[in-house]
Amino acid sequence: MAEPIPIRQTAHRIPVQTIGRLSLYRRLLLELSAGGMRQIYSHQLASAAVATPAQVRRDLMMIGFTGSPRKGYAVDELIAAVNGVLAQSVETSVALVGVGNLGRAILAYYTNRQPWVRFVAAFDRDPDKANRIIHGCRVYPFEQAEEVLGREGIRAAVIAVPAAEAQRVADRLALAGVRSFLNFAPVRLHLPTGAFVDDMDMSTALDRVAYYARQQRQT
Repeated sequence: MAEPIPIRQTAHRIPVQTIGRLSLYRRLLLELSAGGMRQIYSHQLASAAVATPAQVRRDLMMIGFTGSPRKGYAVDELIAAVNGVLAQSVETSVALVGVGNLGRAILAYYTNRQPWVRFVAAFDRDPDKANRIIHGCRVYPFEQAEEVLGREGIRAAVIAVPAAEAQRVADRLALAGVRSFLNFAPVRLHLPTGAFVDDMDMSTALDRVAYYARQQRQT
């Protein structure tokens, strides 16, 4: 794969929704590249991403990448350009808090999936889970969070604990230097200004899916 292409804009200046679409484009492009595709047009990428060609072109122009009306975009160069924004050519160390069924599933899913994002530590209050290696990630007692986060330079964390514990966990992580959170707990977190939180409320998502399923059945 080509080396990441320097990008003028940095990722923190790009809207969160655009970052999400860029991540989707990258996944699709990696699959297409593995299948042998070398050039792609905006309408082809838009069709795969369930977007519009205009949206694809705007997103790629935002990261300073343009194609050719005749040849479209070079797939591997486009992957490198998106990597330059999302990964910044630097591996991001991530912590997981909560090694229950959901936490284990998250670790299993992401193991070796994204080389630029790596779970380097997991935490749980259950002493039976501490000091074990689960899906390649060492689990520590939550009491050691500050020590481990500081030692590993971790500034991103995934929270997969019950709602009643989520705010307390997030507060402690924030005090330890974590500034970016992926929250699977079904509760809104209140964090210091400058912290980024992406809520993955599966209960709400399932409610939306169920609602539209009922609407379709009634038509």
